[in-house]
Amino acid sequence: MHHPSTNRRALMATTSAVAGVLALLSGCGTTAQAGSSSTAVPTADTTPSSSAASPSPSSAATTAQSAGDRLTLTYDGGILVLDADTLGTVADLPLDGFNRLNSADDGEHVYVTTEGGFRVLATGARGGEAALTDLTFPATTPGHVVRHAGTTALFDDGTGRIQLFPTDALVDGGGTVAALPETRDVESAEAHHGVAVELADGTLLATLGNSETRTGVRALDAAGKEVSRFEQCPSVHGEGVVEGEAVVFGCQDGLLVYSGGSFTKLDSPDEFGRIGNAYVTDDSPVAVVDYKDDPDAEGVELTHLALADTSNTAAGLDVLDLPNGVAYTWRGVGRDSNDDAWILGTDGALHRLDVAAGKLAESYPVIEAWRGPAEWQTAHPALVVDDDIAYVTEPATNSVHRVDLGTGQVLGTVELDVTPKEVALVS
Repeated sequence: MHHPSTNRRALMATTSAVAGVLALLSGCGTTAQAGSSSTAVPTADTTPSSSAASPSPSSAATTAQSAGDRLTLTYDGGILVLDADTLGTVADLPLDGFNRLNSADDGEHVYVTTEGGFRVLATGARGGEAALTDLTFPATTPGHVVRHAGTTALFDDGTGRIQLFPTDALVDGGGTVAALPETRDVESAEAHHGVAVELADGTLLATLGNSETRTGVRALDAAGKEVSRFEQCPSVHGEGVVEGEAVVFGCQDGLLVYSGGSFTKLDSPDEFGRIGNAYVTDDSPVAVVDYKDDPDAEGVELTHLALADTSNTAAGLDVLDLPNGVAYTWRGVGRDSNDDAWILGTDGALHRLDVAAGKLAESYPVIEAWRGPAEWQTAHPALVVDDDIAYVTEPATNSVHRVDLGTGQVLGTVELDVTPKEVALVS
């Protein structure tokens, strides 16, 4: 087992870059907006808005649209499908309950974790009509959805069952298939809040645990035989696959890395250093992970991130402190086409983390300062990054903003009739 360095570095913003962005945006109108989600932070002076007219959401259930990227959003009572370029409403689909969204990664669908399982939402990205289909992968308590190497893994927390199928199985000639594809099912020893991912060679990595505790990860070969396991990863949660198919899993006391057929644990430099979510790309060996060092902290705000270079696990975890007054939540981190990370801070700004250098670079003000909720299910700002474009939700104003990450310019803003919660992009 390798032990990490205990280096903790503060992230310092580049003042000149921020000043340049403020100058760029000074010609845009500003809107006073109330905050929502995370710890006490200073309030931003202004919030830039797009100079172009914002599209008005349609009240119709479905409107005729051409093919294109789609942004899907949940709200209390339904799901909105937006055109990702114009932010115009493509569909408003009623659905009761607390629902979560995961892109199917097939250029068309979103999985809606809802009562009964993983329900398939067709977004119309390929030119068809946006609709909630009758196709539902059954699950008593639908949980994590993982897509990798052409295979999708659905995890049922209520039974521990893992359903595996080809990621593109729902699209046939550009449309949605009429029936669910056949799945390969793998059972966990006990039901738990878990996750699984299948690698290109057929190796399946799946978490271990039960309803009371989660302990680690096991590896099964392509024939379904267990070949190894690691059980010193308490409260294992989340996963991420980085360059070279190294896989990371969060632990209550560090990060578990699976690479080259073996497990390596990177211990947290703090006695309690919980990692729950990983933000990764296929082209970088560095995993950006959330980091919580106070077991008694209330709410969902976090003020630290950590970096783990899976190509050099001997270097351990590098924990980074955000600037004073800036926090984030699990909904507020994304990676861009340059493999850098963007953090949606409670100060209302997007902060770029230069992953290679391990330090914060420029910051772009986008929304008003906000506070994190006590419960994770409560609506609060969310971030989705797609190449050099970011989508930022602002529940306090029922708004969605489209931002150019190269300049910080807000390219478009739409004010909705509902409060956005979960968000997923189909591109």
